[in-house]
Amino acid sequence: MTTDEESFRRWAGERQLALLRSAVLLTGDRHRAEDLVQEALAKVALRWRRLRDGNPEAYARQVIVRDNISWWRKRRHEMVTDRSPQVAVPDPSSASDRRMLLDAALASLTPRQRAVVVLRYYDDLTARATADVLGVSVGTIKSQTHLALARLREAAPELAELLGEEIEQ
Repeated sequence: MTTDEESFRRWAGERQLALLRSAVLLTGDRHRAEDLVQEALAKVALRWRRLRDGNPEAYARQVIVRDNISWWRKRRHEMVTDRSPQVAVPDPSSASDRRMLLDAALASLTPRQRAVVVLRYYDDLTARATADVLGVSVGTIKSQTHLALARLREAAPELAELLGEEIEQ
């Protein structure tokens, strides 16, 4: 095995789980998340010599986010109805219900807004780093964050109480 292969395998082994956790939050679907991570790792492997001394994780995240948005655009189907669906409200005191509430709230976001929220608040990236991953300006990240948080407050006001001030601002 070459040094490049060894260094890639070591890096991929260390970062795969973190990338998968982000992808699951991004997609809401573990199987699709696994596919996205595998595709991202394959693309990083092909470019490893160029990426290894830089930030291969940022490139992998960029691939995951962009591939997810592309997947969503190809498969989205809108259904117009004259009534709202009846949804049971989860109990925010239960951990599993809190997770369901968070998943439902994230699902109410557009793919770009969801990507911004996951990268900024789950992966704890700066606005600049998030902009680099998504290939947009910092101003776009700030406006998408503002819109996403407003939509989250509307979709799940219970989250504001659970998450405290972070979602309030």
